[in-house]
Amino acid sequence: MTLTTAGLSTVITRTLHDGWSLRALRGPVPADLREVSVPARVPGLVHTDLLEAGLIPDPYLDRNEQKVTWIGECDWEYRTTFEWHADGRDRHDLVFEGLDTVATVLLNGQTVASTRNQHRTYRLPVAELLVEGDNELVVRFGSPVAFADQASLDIGYRPHTYFHPFNAIRKAACNFGWDWGLDAASAGMWKAVTLQSWQGARLGAVRPIVTVDAPARGRVSVHVDVERSDDRAVTVVAEVAGVRAEVPVTGTVPAGGVSAVAVELEVDDVDLWWPRGFGEQPLYDLTVRVVDGAPTDDAELDIRALRIGFRTVVVELEPDAEGTSFRFVVNGQPVWVRGANWIPDDAFVTRVDRARLSARLDQAEIANMNLLRIWGGGYYESDDFYELCDERGIMVWQDFLFACASYAEEEPLWSEVEAEARDNITRLMPHPSLVLWNGNNENIWGFEEWGWGKRLQGRTWGLGYYLDLLPRLVSELDPGRAYTAGSPWSGSIDIPANDPDHGSVHLWEHWNRVDYPAYRDVSPRFVAEFGWQGPATWSTIERAISDSPLTPESPGMIAHQKATDGNDKLTDGLVAHLPLPDDTEDWHWAMSLNQANAVTYAIEHFRSLSPRCMGTVVWQLNDCWPVTSWAAVDGYGRAKPLLYALKHVYADRLVTIQPREGGSLAVSVVNDGPDAWADTVEITRFAFDGTVLASSTAALALEPRSSISIEATTDVAQATDPAGEVLMATVGSDRAFWFYTECRDSSIEAANPRVEVERVSDGYAVTVTADVLVRDLALLVDKVSPGAVVDDMLVTLLPGETHTFHVRLDAEVDASALASPRVVRTANQLVADWR
Repeated sequence: MTLTTAGLSTVITRTLHDGWSLRALRGPVPADLREVSVPARVPGLVHTDLLEAGLIPDPYLDRNEQKVTWIGECDWEYRTTFEWHADGRDRHDLVFEGLDTVATVLLNGQTVASTRNQHRTYRLPVAELLVEGDNELVVRFGSPVAFADQASLDIGYRPHTYFHPFNAIRKAACNFGWDWGLDAASAGMWKAVTLQSWQGARLGAVRPIVTVDAPARGRVSVHVDVERSDDRAVTVVAEVAGVRAEVPVTGTVPAGGVSAVAVELEVDDVDLWWPRGFGEQPLYDLTVRVVDGAPTDDAELDIRALRIGFRTVVVELEPDAEGTSFRFVVNGQPVWVRGANWIPDDAFVTRVDRARLSARLDQAEIANMNLLRIWGGGYYESDDFYELCDERGIMVWQDFLFACASYAEEEPLWSEVEAEARDNITRLMPHPSLVLWNGNNENIWGFEEWGWGKRLQGRTWGLGYYLDLLPRLVSELDPGRAYTAGSPWSGSIDIPANDPDHGSVHLWEHWNRVDYPAYRDVSPRFVAEFGWQGPATWSTIERAISDSPLTPESPGMIAHQKATDGNDKLTDGLVAHLPLPDDTEDWHWAMSLNQANAVTYAIEHFRSLSPRCMGTVVWQLNDCWPVTSWAAVDGYGRAKPLLYALKHVYADRLVTIQPREGGSLAVSVVNDGPDAWADTVEITRFAFDGTVLASSTAALALEPRSSISIEATTDVAQATDPAGEVLMATVGSDRAFWFYTECRDSSIEAANPRVEVERVSDGYAVTVTADVLVRDLALLVDKVSPGAVVDDMLVTLLPGETHTFHVRLDAEVDASALASPRVVRTANQLVADWR
């Protein structure tokens, strides 16, 4: 047990994370595990405790997922003892920051609480149950699978995706399995457990409502709930940037009563917080204290420290001549969103620590992202996540936790939803990186288009949450923060949710049925979801799957492909562009490259539509286990080629060649940086052997945050040999290519580039010189060492051109391995070898 105090605060916090044991109570427990008790980690989960004890196989490997599904069908018990002695405080609260999910808490044999919501914090008064010396604390968890099944009967069937009724329980939906996630419904104390002792008064909710007046005057209205154990006079004191104010709290309250006060602070000449790429991210320390009597007495009872940022954010959904806009405006400046969707970074979320989040956000920054959307089938993200985004200027769009299902609005769910929303709005609202609350993922769209209506038979399905409860709570607790009813969302319940002319859209027909060239047939206002599948990195596949032989359809590979008809969709989406290889390593490279090309194709088109289209949020940045999926970073944290494609296509400055009506081609130049861009646009048509066939130039003068389209003249743009020619547009060091035919139909030759490897201080420099036109040159360096990281991929070179890659690697390796054709990959290999 760890004991801490906050400065001179009279609140004593004892951390109750030690000495826990875990055992199964009932359910389909394997015979050799019955009556077995193992040490348990808190915070932790049943799966991770059993895994650490060596009692179950790793669910991430091979087909082990199916060997451990029994865990979610069982009831479990955690048990510990802790020592306690009277400390002069008159209030003692057990605080569980996260119980997953169907829990009964007992202290010294007495039931303290029964809980049914993973997403809430529970504060339980236990002063009358504590005894001198040893105290026994027991937490029993019911089977989440059995509870969800029974709850779905009790409240009545509501349509949902996949095979568990996750919509009947307030637990992370993806914990029951998803089209990228394993079915591993777990249980446990997944956040901190403490015993908090206090007297007189303590700080409950602290909500700093931050606004900015011109010119740069910051206002902070600090709304504070003071819980009191008696009617003594106390004072709330708040301070930020050297500005201090206090408000006395008086009046009689019953024991456990709450007094609500607001402390107003005004700060001149504040530095504004900006998204990355738009400015700095200054953060201000805000301290809130409750003291006994007047402030001069300085008898501190409790203290809270927060970091805030001063900025304004508006999400504009405004009718215009083209429909309804969807645009983020920060400090009066429109922001073109370069984002990705975020899912839980591990199927067992307690394994995600601050260092791991930091590494993942590093990768988001490598990909030039400025926004992450926290998807509604997971969690309200951690304080660590939000603090890191505050520091880095990464905006956060937070879904409320409703995804791909209809939800009952009757009790007990309505009250649970309200309680969890109040908890999490209050916890997250101080963060300047939080720019949008969103009611749900795909549920309004699902009701409109997925046939829910007749299956619901008139039952509630969640609309009351999205249009009434949630916006009302955001308005009450976090006024001024933007709210949207769902994603996709047109801005009005009277307009179809996924209308490309109105608001945000999800574009999934291209992956599911159509193919990625059809992205150019859509001119959306904002794309909140779209994506293309690709396999995990090769070293991740080798670690997770032991199939021999390993094929795209071998048992372990299929177990790590969760999408319906996923491999068929991979194949259907490949063969129009690249040939389907029979060799597994070539298949892996082809699918990885096609994923990167599909997303590049889409984003280049969407960015060329600016300002009609004001952002894309690709599905998805990360994975929660090693799986074939839409992620740019796989389940072991390794970057796939897609991450490098995003690095290129999300750069501040983008040059792309796009088709226009009548068959013409135009060079679209996007300047999303802070500086004007003046240069020359060179448009050149080459034969594949490097011969210049035609060229032209045009002057470029672009203001910051603007774009322009320059049509290529017919004599330059029109190919005489489409299979053997390429159009290139160059602006300074930025360039774009237009190939007139699909790669598989082109005359691209087998490449034999010269590869030179040099040892440098933190790894290797790999210099590649092209002997012929080389398309999509990449170094799959994880094949040499799983920890190796390359600085770039997907580089196209004309004959004779050279590119140097930097490979970060701590250990020394055989330099020739970095030059191997299985590491140095190109599109040429796939096409020329196929011929």
